[in-house]
Amino acid sequence: MKIKLLSIFSLVIFNQAFAQSEKFYATTDTENAKELKAKFPNEIEIVGAAGNQSAIFLSEKAAEFLHHNVITHGPGYVYKSSKEEALSAINKVKKSNKILAFTIDQNAAVNSAIAKVSADNIKAHIQVLENYGTRHHTTAKAQTAVQDLKTKWQGLITAAGRTDVSVRVVNHVGTPMPSLVFTINGTTAPADFIIVGAHMDSITNNTANAPGADDDASGIATITEMIRILLDVNYKPAKTVEFMAFAAEEIGLVGSSEIAQNYALNGKNVVSFVQFDMTNYKGSSKDIYLTTDPYNSNDLNLFLIELMEHYNKTGTHAFTYGNTICNYGCSDHFSWADNGYDAAFPFEASFSQYNPNIHTTTDKLSNMGSSATHAAKFAKLGLEFIIETAKGSVLATSETANNNSVEIYVKDKSLNYRLAKETVESISIVDTSGKQLLESKNLLSFGKIDLNKINKGFYLAVFKTKSGKVITKKFILE
Repeated sequence: MKIKLLSIFSLVIFNQAFAQSEKFYATTDTENAKELKAKFPNEIEIVGAAGNQSAIFLSEKAAEFLHHNVITHGPGYVYKSSKEEALSAINKVKKSNKILAFTIDQNAAVNSAIAKVSADNIKAHIQVLENYGTRHHTTAKAQTAVQDLKTKWQGLITAAGRTDVSVRVVNHVGTPMPSLVFTINGTTAPADFIIVGAHMDSITNNTANAPGADDDASGIATITEMIRILLDVNYKPAKTVEFMAFAAEEIGLVGSSEIAQNYALNGKNVVSFVQFDMTNYKGSSKDIYLTTDPYNSNDLNLFLIELMEHYNKTGTHAFTYGNTICNYGCSDHFSWADNGYDAAFPFEASFSQYNPNIHTTTDKLSNMGSSATHAAKFAKLGLEFIIETAKGSVLATSETANNNSVEIYVKDKSLNYRLAKETVESISIVDTSGKQLLESKNLLSFGKIDLNKINKGFYLAVFKTKSGKVITKKFILE
């Protein structure tokens, strides 16, 4: 997570291909670029603009001002290796938000998987990653950490006896640190990809001392626990599932940018991407906070809300959710959104209450309560997301989706509904940020809800029945 950027020049990217000079190319919000140009006319050049993004050529002085004064969190830019790359990035044709064809019908499979989540496993792995001392992308320890993670992931595959699962190292142009990709081949739709990610590098003002326990050992440990469980239950998805441990997120999303761009150039159909960057510091009253920046997918956020309403509203696996604003390019999900894919970023707290220890030598497990119970909630959400979006032949059951017991349609600014077998206790309407806009009680099993006070957009109708079921339906108000 790039919440606090240290001196730009202390993070100079080195490898045999290039070295970052005093001024460098990047992309940022157009408003940020204009403000910087007005403040530092000689420190930044706006080389192109398209929509709300600009390609810029800026100095350390301008970048530092961008970090401290223009944005809420993070450096607020994405590093580009050349003017041509920066201009190409802002002129990409982006996909528009759409209704994703996701359903919730894997109750038995999901409940079996999330019951296996071990906070102790996540805690132990966070400690292992912290113990490297640093995972700064320029260090030998960073490369060792990636190779050791490859060995760990490969060991899980070997123990499971799977031949349809693999791990590969991805080397980069923009950093000597490699990324890691874990793949479970799809059985019936292998060309469709469901991807989750986290980043492997860490950063402080001392390259040799960057423990990075929360940022982002917690995310890596969380997705590793998800991998362990999917192999443990012999999960065989219909779509291809990939887990990615990205290099050099902290200095401009370098690893994820290269991988996402490669996938886009090769026409790979990434159905959706979810990032796990910082999962173990509970700094706010709620548990999981969905980021609602403009580049995030509204419908993917809505589906994550739908999953939490369905699986995590009550009982053993209950947790709460809220929303927060990240900023331009604040983690690796931006790389995928920037290449036209639907991306989401559930975060551990509100950004106004994030972990104060990140990017310091005190970002340690001991400063997160010495447990990983918070991160375990993210592992559960991740498993729910994967199993319901990638489906699967082995774990699929013959159960009928609860959603089929409710019919809805929107007409004349009203939500019309009918429940086939259940008695309604309440109906609430939730927006893409997770905010409940209205709730109606004491209803019949058929009727309509007035939507005149709600703006156009994507919404979720949450039906609570008197038998205790939670049934969700997405709709668009036009």
